[in-house]
Amino acid sequence: MGLPLSFEFFPPKTPEGAEKLRAVREQLYALQPEFCSVTYGAGGSTQEGTYDTVRAILSEGVDAASHFSCIGATKSSVREQLAALKAMGVKRLVALRGDLPSGYGMGGEFHYASDLVAFIRAETGRDFHIEVAAYPEVHPQAKSADADLQAYATKVRAGADSAITQYFFNTDAYFRFVDDAYKLGADVPVVPGIMPIASSTQLMRFSDACGAEIPRWIRLRLQGFGDDTASIKAFGLDVVTDLCDQLRTAGVPALHFYTMNQSAATLEIVRRLQLR
Repeated sequence: MGLPLSFEFFPPKTPEGAEKLRAVREQLYALQPEFCSVTYGAGGSTQEGTYDTVRAILSEGVDAASHFSCIGATKSSVREQLAALKAMGVKRLVALRGDLPSGYGMGGEFHYASDLVAFIRAETGRDFHIEVAAYPEVHPQAKSADADLQAYATKVRAGADSAITQYFFNTDAYFRFVDDAYKLGADVPVVPGIMPIASSTQLMRFSDACGAEIPRWIRLRLQGFGDDTASIKAFGLDVVTDLCDQLRTAGVPALHFYTMNQSAATLEIVRRLQLR
């Protein structure tokens, strides 16, 4: 079977989007993913869409992990959501603090993802495999790199089973993060998050927002291609395949692809790596 793979999708906003995502999933299922995760908008704004997509994946015979954010949530609302997800047949959660909707104060009974992880464990025992987020290049809102690492270790101690990283293009950042986390006793598997490069403007926008660093040489090459999308995609495939190859050679536990609801780049990277 080779290296385990998983794929992330976001809930589509239109019936056409849902139809397109169904076709994308079908193509990616050929790669036999361990699970597919579905994101959740700021303050749970896409909850219905998230659940609809999770249900669809489960009905297609694939494990689905629901993102689960706790900003603005109460213990009783989280309890209800956990019961709903369990009834759906969900066995994996990606537990996150989540983003605040704009103009929103720090309400709710959970201030950190570690509070949510501890609560899920206390309420549901081992019913769910809990994933948490890891930031090899430091969370953009962290006070310092050390504070970020300590916050990550707290999530693991609270009961996380494994972690998925923010995407990165610098493998040193990932290996250093894993080493430092293990030294703190946070020794759960850390799965690298992989972002295929399909559009340079989209990549720059995302990276600025989430604190992922695009190495200068990659940024300059992408800028040099201008609007030549074929060259951007070809270069992106080379860069990301090489990144995955380095990670695989070093023995990472799995690869998690941020698909952006597209299949072509992920299919091609996995084909080049001969993982399936």
